[in-house]
Amino acid sequence: MKILVVDTYYPAFLASLYREKTGLRSSDYQTQLHNLLDQCFGTSDFYSRHLNALGCEARDLVANCVPLQSAWAQETGFRFSALNLRIPPRAYRIPLLGRLLADLPGLLDIAVAQVREFQPDVLYCQDLSFFPPKVISRLKKEVKLVVGQIACPLPPDDFLTGYDLILTSFPHFVPRLIEKGVSSEYFRIGFDTRVLDRLGEVPKDVGVSFVGGISRHHEKAIPVLEYLARNTPIQFYGYGSQTLSPGSPIRKRHHGEVWGLSMYRALARSRITLNRHINVAENNANNMRLYEATGVGSLLITDLKDNLGELFEIGKEVVAYSTQEEAAELIRYYLAHPDEAETIAKAGQARTLREHTYQRRMEELVPILQRHLEQV
Repeated sequence: MKILVVDTYYPAFLASLYREKTGLRSSDYQTQLHNLLDQCFGTSDFYSRHLNALGCEARDLVANCVPLQSAWAQETGFRFSALNLRIPPRAYRIPLLGRLLADLPGLLDIAVAQVREFQPDVLYCQDLSFFPPKVISRLKKEVKLVVGQIACPLPPDDFLTGYDLILTSFPHFVPRLIEKGVSSEYFRIGFDTRVLDRLGEVPKDVGVSFVGGISRHHEKAIPVLEYLARNTPIQFYGYGSQTLSPGSPIRKRHHGEVWGLSMYRALARSRITLNRHINVAENNANNMRLYEATGVGSLLITDLKDNLGELFEIGKEVVAYSTQEEAAELIRYYLAHPDEAETIAKAGQARTLREHTYQRRMEELVPILQRHLEQV
């Protein structure tokens, strides 16, 4: 089974990487791709590496990285011409696509050419907003199975209905997608043990942290984080602090953006780290931080969700809060009882390394894809 995994990376991360690695922009395609995947940003090569180990032929495509995609076009002699696409006005409201419009249609042309060059059995799209509906329709004539994966607000329906299958770590999205006429299944995300090898030994010199983004999707979390900034010694790492009001107490404790391995290192440095789901998660625990934080051995204090107990044993592998006051109380308690915190952190890490790795996830994914391939 040939699988092409298509993803888009945050523009801020791409800008940061190419700014740091000054010569990377002029490097060949494979060198750039290797450097991108080596950062362990997002899902990196966590899918393809384990899919290949399982006997598939899998490849990664970072579709919105302009220097990378330009290098591929130059090396292959590809000359793109506009796909004559009409992007509907509502597409500007789709977060990732809105940031890409300045580069359309060139990036789309190159990505389509890469799909045709690889000729995958499965086109696996991590960003449902990258390929417009017209392009998905064309690709379905050449690809046996077009699959999407989503854990963010749903794009407009016409960006969904062209997929043969959409996988999601939101249990509540499955029936909603099926109601729209889209085949959908629950599929959890996870942690890749390669991160531990890359990090090595990391001293735990941060008592408690919040590592993550602050955006309109986190608007319900901001009052909680500001309360904790006023009432605990919590430190903040991530993007979006510039969107906060000048008087926000988070600003005084914020240490800037961290991407990829730097993000994992911030988590690994933390004896305790706080997690908060975005609004669209509703009553379900699903996000990457659940597995990233436990995977690197930090005690995870996370917001209580209906299905959290299916993922971890609450109180023994992770700790959960329902209110900002309870979160602050738990932080203060486990800072004062470091042995208890370490015991839970180790149990949480053991659970993640046993059940929530990307190796396990790909072992679950392959039969799902095979089953749906048989149905097309």
